[in-house]
Amino acid sequence: MNRKIRTTFISLAAATALALAGCGAYDEGRAADQASSSDAATALVANETWVKAVDSGMTGAFGTIKNPTSQDITVTGASSPVSKTAELHETVMGTDGSMKMQAKQGGFTVPAHGELVLEPGAGHIMLMGLTKPVVAGEEIALELEMDNGRTLSFTAQAKDFSGANESYADIDGADMDHGSMDHGTESDAPAEHK
Repeated sequence: MNRKIRTTFISLAAATALALAGCGAYDEGRAADQASSSDAATALVANETWVKAVDSGMTGAFGTIKNPTSQDITVTGASSPVSKTAELHETVMGTDGSMKMQAKQGGFTVPAHGELVLEPGAGHIMLMGLTKPVVAGEEIALELEMDNGRTLSFTAQAKDFSGANESYADIDGADMDHGSMDHGTESDAPAEHK
C-alpha cells in the first residue's frame, strides 16, 4: 500500500512538473515572439547620412530613413550633442511667394516598407545653436525620436557643401530673424548623395 501511494504521488508530481514546464516554455516563447515583433515594429534604419560643414550658427542634416517594418513610424524629434536645439523642418510657400523653412508640425511619417528622404530644399533635420564647428570629415552623432517611444542613434559625416542655406518662416508665414539665405536644391548636393 505504501508503495502504491508513493508511485501515485511520484506520477502526480511528474505530471504537474511537466505541465508547469510546458506552460513556462510557452510563456517564454510567447514573450520572445512579442519582443521580436515589438523590436521589428520599431526599427528604422538611417542610410547615406551627412551634415553640412559650417563654422558656427546652424546647419542641416540629411539622408534616407528606411522603415523595413509593416507599420508606419513617425519621427517626432531629433537631437545632437553638437547643437543646443534640433528641429525637423519642411519647405513651405512663404507669404511673399518664396520657399521658406519651418518646423514640421507632427513630425515626419516613414511609411511601412518605405523611406523618408531628407535633402536640401525639402525635409531635413536642422541643428541650431551649434556648440562647436562642424568640420568636413567629422562624424556627427544624431538621435531621432519616434512616436512609439523608441529612438534611432546614428552618425552622419560632415561634408563641404555650398547649398543648404536656410530661410525661415514662422507658423503664420512671417519671417523669423535667422537670416535670409538660399537653401539650395538636391542638384547642389554633394555628388555621392544624389
